[in-house]
Amino acid sequence: MSFENIILEIKNHIATIYFNRPKALNALNNALFDELDIALDQIRDNTDISVLILTGAGDKAFVAGADIAELVKMTPLQGKYFSRKGQKVFSKIEALPIPAIAAVNGFALGGGSEAALACDFIYASQKAIFGLPEINLGLIPGFGGTQRLARLVGENRAKEMIFTGKTINAQQALEYGIVNKICDPDTLMEEVMKTANLIASKGKVALRSAKEVVQNGLNTDLETGCRIENDVFGLTMASEDAKEGTSAFLEKRKPVFTGKLY
Repeated sequence: MSFENIILEIKNHIATIYFNRPKALNALNNALFDELDIALDQIRDNTDISVLILTGAGDKAFVAGADIAELVKMTPLQGKYFSRKGQKVFSKIEALPIPAIAAVNGFALGGGSEAALACDFIYASQKAIFGLPEINLGLIPGFGGTQRLARLVGENRAKEMIFTGKTINAQQALEYGIVNKICDPDTLMEEVMKTANLIASKGKVALRSAKEVVQNGLNTDLETGCRIENDVFGLTMASEDAKEGTSAFLEKRKPVFTGKLY
């Protein structure tokens, strides 16, 4: 299927999705969400893919937010459905069995920050700007931002950002723990791709298991999380990659993972 509002590329076990509305600073609308939803299903069902990268087309924006021109015409009921659509699509990113990396190359405002927060971690350009400025429109974040940001940076910092609508730069985002790494704008995708290739070289069963355990464990208490880890650890021992990895270590050679899931 061809897309108009996103670009999907798949190469060397890595899928890259570009938000592709550069004239609108990649603003999110219903059509983009529909296409992103389809693309995420394709990625989820393709067991050859080990990593997803999300980024924005052009050099100005990752995603500058929701498309206000579309939003202003919505009834309250339409607004509710639009918010729920965005929540479901971003939750689908979070629920992917593979790691997802956000490469934030410019403005990540409103829905842009919410999209990045749905990924497993974020690399940012020095030019990146983050924020949830919906309060300036008389609104609140509607695609999961009130929940994911508070869980990541803590309640007080999240409230300050949401209540004031202030934006923060890449360095502040790094200090807050939103961003893992800051890159030169010209080398952002190169740095992200290095990390994506490193991740893709690991055992696929272990990668998927690690993501599952971290996410499920964080939603419960420590004791229950450790039980989840214990059960999944045992299951990973049955994989061909586990046998290859342990054998390679003893034989002092580099492992050759097959990536077979079953």
